[in-house]
Amino acid sequence: MFFALDGFLFAGWVVRIPAIKQQTGASASTLGLALLGVSAGAVITMMLTGRLCRRYGSHAVTVACGVLLPLSIALPAQTHSALSLGLVLLVFGAAYGGMNVAMNSAAVDLVAQLRRPVMPSFHAAFSLGGMVGAGLGGLVAGGLSASAHLFLLAGIGLLVTAFAGPALLRHRPARTAPEPHAPQPRPQRKLDPRARRIVLLFGVIALCTAYGEGALADWGALHLEQDLDAHPGLAAAGYALFALTMTIGRLTGTMLLERLGQTRTLVLGGVVAAAGMLLGSLAPTVWLALAGFAVTGLGLANIFPVAVGRAGELAGPSGVAAASTLGYGGMLLGPPAIGFLADWFSLPVALTTVALLAAGASVLGYGARNATHA
Repeated sequence: MFFALDGFLFAGWVVRIPAIKQQTGASASTLGLALLGVSAGAVITMMLTGRLCRRYGSHAVTVACGVLLPLSIALPAQTHSALSLGLVLLVFGAAYGGMNVAMNSAAVDLVAQLRRPVMPSFHAAFSLGGMVGAGLGGLVAGGLSASAHLFLLAGIGLLVTAFAGPALLRHRPARTAPEPHAPQPRPQRKLDPRARRIVLLFGVIALCTAYGEGALADWGALHLEQDLDAHPGLAAAGYALFALTMTIGRLTGTMLLERLGQTRTLVLGGVVAAAGMLLGSLAPTVWLALAGFAVTGLGLANIFPVAVGRAGELAGPSGVAAASTLGYGGMLLGPPAIGFLADWFSLPVALTTVALLAAGASVLGYGARNATHA
């Protein structure tokens, strides 16, 4: 439920970016700098959240962020300049980043107990939440103001946390499944330099794919509406379609990992995402662009959860925090990079960088084969 809530709130925000861009009067480049606040706030708090999870437990930190995130989502619609938007997005990003580290750390513990590669299933809940949030945003885009919409999302988020939080707090996570030959829990072991390099490698893979997710979230609707003359509701549906195919990909992720293995899953995902984003960014019609977004969602679906899950297996909450920080560094680079490239060239050309980094993730995923023996 917390994975789904995270995706639901984030999608509800991103489908309102065109309206808030108009409200603040920001250009593409200044909007990109303002959107930097989300990723900057997330990256700043992620390593701190790893330490908080070790001290207070990932369940308690998840619930705390489940309160802060809905409260912060109402703030962007109250701004009227790019500067004020960027400042409140720092707060939203801090809550969003904390939630991601805490809930992924809790999921890593459960994956270790289950002894199955089910991490994509948790991220499928995130994508499902994103699909619902974007779909709701598309339905109300024409009749409800951004302020009223985001206040509604805040109320829904607080209700979900009030319902799910107590159940989560009642159960303390087991650090790892009991193993007679491994009495010392893995997250407590000091990492050797090779393990740190592997965590770094998976963090860079996460960066390449988070860049693509962030680009479609922040710029996908604007691309459809501005470059292809799509109706605002249809433009919002573009992210919903992306989230739908990502959900489908993640729901089948455990099966793919068990049948293909980690390396083939990463490499195939990167290739498919690169091809899909080339179509999505350069297609001359809305429907072809939507098809490209759909293919991109399938390709990106399992790369980020595999990367973060593997880092968590190696280093516990610290590994999740490190990989997530690098991953959201992709989102940190994405908004301003695409904004400036859109001003210098065009938004479609700027979005082709998503395909380039997806191809890079595919290459790195193949390189991870030797590092992980997968």
